[in-house]
Amino acid sequence: MRHDNTRSNRSGSQAAEFLSFRLGSEAYGIDILKVQEIRGYEQPTRLANAPDYLRGVLNLRGVIVPVIDLRVKFGMADVPFNAHTVTIVLTVLGRVVGVVVDSVSDVIELDPSQIRPAPEFTDAACVEHVVGMASPDASHPEHMIILMDIEKLMGSADMGLLEQAPAEELAEAA
Repeated sequence: MRHDNTRSNRSGSQAAEFLSFRLGSEAYGIDILKVQEIRGYEQPTRLANAPDYLRGVLNLRGVIVPVIDLRVKFGMADVPFNAHTVTIVLTVLGRVVGVVVDSVSDVIELDPSQIRPAPEFTDAACVEHVVGMASPDASHPEHMIILMDIEKLMGSADMGLLEQAPAEELAEAA
């Protein structure tokens, strides 16, 4: 049985649901069906010689979960964690992974008409995980949400966290 994050709205078009979160002043969105849970930030156990963006690992009910700091991964300025800092626990390519973000905003439903294609650059590995840009509030179209393919980001070779699944396996899983 196929599960996706779309559902028909009143106009009959397929709306998609995303969890929106913030990193600094930017808003991001990821497929809500990839989200397992949202937890307040807790200090993970550090791993020796790990990349800076890998904060460490957490033991969540017997599952060892790598925790990625997206702010560090995206080369943003470091800020102290506060009461709004959370870890979003995701199921990505069959593995459980945590990502640290500044705050979680909301679950948003977007119609296809609200989503614009990702910008294209000739040599831009930094945006290969961006699937689109959305303006959920028609009265403020300048307020954009960056929609990410979290599987592409977590499965990228530079992350080294998840093995790349063959395209056929990904298609069958969808």
